[in-house]
Amino acid sequence: MSDATEYVVVFPTLWIVPDWIEHHCLMPSAMADPAPLVMYDWQLWCTVNHYRIKPGALPAGTVKPDGSRVAPAAAFEHRRSQIVAVQKVGKGPWSASIICAEAVGPVVFDGFAEAGDTFECADHGCDCGWSYEYEPGEPMGKPWVRPLIQLLATSEDQTDNVYGPLQTMIREGRLASRMRVGEGFIRLPNDGRIDQVTSKAQSKLGNPVTFVLQDETGLYTKSNGMVLVAQTQRRGAAGMGGRSMETTNPWDPAENSTAQQTYESRAKDVFRFYRMPPSGLSYANKAERRKIHAFNYAGSLHVDLDVIEGESAELQETDPAQAERFFGGRLVRGQGSWYQPDQWESGKSEIGVPDGAEVCLGFDGSDNDDWTGIRLRTFDGHRFTPTYGPDKRPTVWNPSEWNGSIPRGEVNAAVDELCRRYKVIRAYCDPRDWQSEIGDWALRFGDKVFLEWATYRAAHMHDALVRSVTDLLSGRSTHDACPITAAHVGNARKIAKPGDRYILGKPNRHQKIDMAMADVLAWEAGEDAKTDPKMLWIGRAADNFVYFG
Repeated sequence: MSDATEYVVVFPTLWIVPDWIEHHCLMPSAMADPAPLVMYDWQLWCTVNHYRIKPGALPAGTVKPDGSRVAPAAAFEHRRSQIVAVQKVGKGPWSASIICAEAVGPVVFDGFAEAGDTFECADHGCDCGWSYEYEPGEPMGKPWVRPLIQLLATSEDQTDNVYGPLQTMIREGRLASRMRVGEGFIRLPNDGRIDQVTSKAQSKLGNPVTFVLQDETGLYTKSNGMVLVAQTQRRGAAGMGGRSMETTNPWDPAENSTAQQTYESRAKDVFRFYRMPPSGLSYANKAERRKIHAFNYAGSLHVDLDVIEGESAELQETDPAQAERFFGGRLVRGQGSWYQPDQWESGKSEIGVPDGAEVCLGFDGSDNDDWTGIRLRTFDGHRFTPTYGPDKRPTVWNPSEWNGSIPRGEVNAAVDELCRRYKVIRAYCDPRDWQSEIGDWALRFGDKVFLEWATYRAAHMHDALVRSVTDLLSGRSTHDACPITAAHVGNARKIAKPGDRYILGKPNRHQKIDMAMADVLAWEAGEDAKTDPKMLWIGRAADNFVYFG
């Protein structure tokens, strides 16, 4: 997928693992006899990062001063890994080789080597005759005593992407004497095993496991129950001091899949691999699409780009978003999404807004299910989420963080502070559930400033949505990259209305869009304020704003 200069290893890792894989695992092929699996650069990079060792780590099982023992996972820099790559790039066979290593290979940290230390397969029940000589100070590995491994996918057909190559590696390589393929599972030494787990066969969930491979996590959603399945599996691994790995194609950002949650998580002990292609190339243009494919499949020598082009072109006829995700390697939302990720991302700008600036305000409220939020926009078109209070909290309220209901006192305090800190020229507020508060704000801060703006009006809402998108894509507006707003914008789906119009809706009740609505209202308030014949908004200074009432 890239030349070797992109991947420079400057950290301790179990180098023995890729060497062990190359000697023991054969790469399946439909055109030739199986050959040793020599990893591509990207595969080797992901392998050494997954098995990266913390400096000064203690061997698994070491007794600590408090009498407890060091868990096997404690030695590794990364608790788990996520590998995101396009279809047909080689994730399945590589994943199978990792499972083989976790089953009978030297994947458990066993201390740092001294001069003359070696690993001998014969010492661990393998009669292949292979040995590995460590460099002084290099991390050493040993096999699990009783490996318990699970391979998770949404269906049995999906598990075959990994389970098929895995069976070939066992039967036609040097592992047949230690790993025996059965119906739906593989038997390992000391009563260990590799089990397939799907959404329809969850009886093994919660069992203690040493390693979990979760395949195509971009398909794991709350609606199909797989998000909970994946979380349960990872807890089972944590209880054994084991670890896990996700592999997936790029996901639909509107579905809030396990893959998306992992990628967007702030956890620092997760290794993430995702090489996004250059954003300036259009996937709809055949010549530029070829460049995108060349980037995505660089170094994957088994791939024929002409075949990839044919598959992609055919899929584009019926589902262009899926084609761009699967083969283009981009996070593209399915049909009906309001924004694509690169479109919203293009408006990001780090602009500081000083106190006293003229702003317009958008407010979208709820009571106890949806979120409540405030967005502001400046005269020159910058949209942002302000903060309030001594802790500088963003003006976003999730009812689950406030005992199940929106803290109206907090919202009132935020509005009061914003109106004192900035010169609020106009505020559009969706009145549902908040008419009394909006009336109070109008009395306190001006009934020509705080106005009800009902978002259920299809014609008005459609025009506001179109204007918001057009102005951002044309460069007339920017935004602060507020992560919650970005997520809500990503969740927003177009809901068709008569007259070739649309409004916004949620894919499901768990994926909120309230900050997207607040953003639209803030933008609309500013545009209307500039064109209102009774208003003259000609600058940032407070004395440049005049209302002709």
